[in-house]
Amino acid sequence: MFFVCFFFFKQKTAYEISACLVGSEMCIRDRSKTPDEARLIRSAREVNDHKPFWVLEKIKLAVADVLQKQPEKTARDVSVACFGLAFKANIDDLRESPAIAIAQQVVASHPGRVLVVEPNIEELPGKFSGNLTLASTDSAMQEADVVVLLVDHKEFREIAPHPRQLVVDTRGLWEA
Repeated sequence: MFFVCFFFFKQKTAYEISACLVGSEMCIRDRSKTPDEARLIRSAREVNDHKPFWVLEKIKLAVADVLQKQPEKTARDVSVACFGLAFKANIDDLRESPAIAIAQQVVASHPGRVLVVEPNIEELPGKFSGNLTLASTDSAMQEADVVVLLVDHKEFREIAPHPRQLVVDTRGLWEA
């Protein structure tokens, strides 16, 4: 009796690796079995963990640009509108949303008014306080000096920021 056994290995993408695991932490803990995949997942996790800080820096730079272009304004006079709070586009689930963490950091660091636009909720959760205000798309676009796209809900696709507004587009929806 004679057996021939062939093994075909297909190189996996990062998406396929993470989709087959319960979580990236599992892959990192099991790095002795798949060290290359563990490094890939760890690197992706580090990039993802740093992204909110990158967005906050972009917002701070945009506020500074407004102040430079309009020297009569103070930081308290500059309003920021954050578009999207949900975990992902076109849903109302705010649990573990990076956008919420970013909006909270903007409120904590920016002395001016901070508006949020989330078309899938009626009111802000109780944990939001300070100068954070749930606003309609129209009122946020009229008032904001800096507009920040955090979640690319379908309602935001038709928005065209005014040329006077500085845009921080984290989703590539409003970029020219």
